[in-house]
Amino acid sequence: MEAQRYPQEFDGIIAGAPANNWTHLFSGHIWNAQAIFKYSPGYMPPEKTALLHEAVMQACDALDGAKDGVLENPSRCNFDPQALDCKGPDGPDCLTSAQVEGARKIYGGVVDPQTNQQIFPGLARGSELEWDTSGPGARDIDFAEGYFQFVVYQNPKWNYRQMDFNKDVAASDHADKGIINAMNPDLQPFFDHGGKLLQYHGWSDAGISPFDSVHYYNSVAEKLGSGRIDNSYRLFLVPGMSHCGNGIQGPNLFNPMSALEHWRESSIAPSQLTSMHVTNGVVDTTHPVCPYPQVAVYNGTGSTNDAANFSCKAQPGF
Repeated sequence: MEAQRYPQEFDGIIAGAPANNWTHLFSGHIWNAQAIFKYSPGYMPPEKTALLHEAVMQACDALDGAKDGVLENPSRCNFDPQALDCKGPDGPDCLTSAQVEGARKIYGGVVDPQTNQQIFPGLARGSELEWDTSGPGARDIDFAEGYFQFVVYQNPKWNYRQMDFNKDVAASDHADKGIINAMNPDLQPFFDHGGKLLQYHGWSDAGISPFDSVHYYNSVAEKLGSGRIDNSYRLFLVPGMSHCGNGIQGPNLFNPMSALEHWRESSIAPSQLTSMHVTNGVVDTTHPVCPYPQVAVYNGTGSTNDAANFSCKAQPGF
């Protein structure tokens, strides 16, 4: 929002997992809640999301040439939860038909039931361990319900189960009146000022879909031209990282501020960042994080826990 509305205020901005499309993000939280939260037919207890995650990793972990516990580019992973469908009664090693459909909805994201157009993108494959399926009272549902209760409908009794995607998304956009959404792709005034925008997003983020960052970056590239923004705007998608940092698997520490500072002061755009996994205060894994649309590809030799054994390369699938 600062880069879009107040381009003179900062020389450099780091935008981590930005909630720039708030009204549709709230719809996404409710979509997910209706799909798999407790009391819904597709409810998935933690042991089922763990089962699904393991199946996803078995199918897709090696697509970048290395089985290292994270997906470099989940866009290339086409695992269908139908593969886990129970052939008989429900059990610990399969998903019910309702759970399969719920998982598909989470991956597919919010879709307008009339036009079939995407309202908000789904979560990435590989993020399953971060899904919060505990039910009403979870943080993201509180955010979403509160917006519809007190901003859109002024009705504190409104409940996420009432969400009608035919009309409520439009009502939420109307209530916003351009205040909290920050979707303007024209960052030229910020770039003309010499501003540098470093955006990052964890691929395992279950709070805000990383595909929303991809969509915004692509909208800026389409508006201004990809060649014109490369020296001013870079997006880094971090494998295994959760919302803004941490993550059950993959890197949980990196330093975008030093990269931004060097970029702004030397005019040399970062060609990659280095992320780390820290256990008990000790770095046990380093991994490159590449500027979109490049991904880290294993060179074929050496430890997969060492960033030096990967290279940033363009890869189909985005």
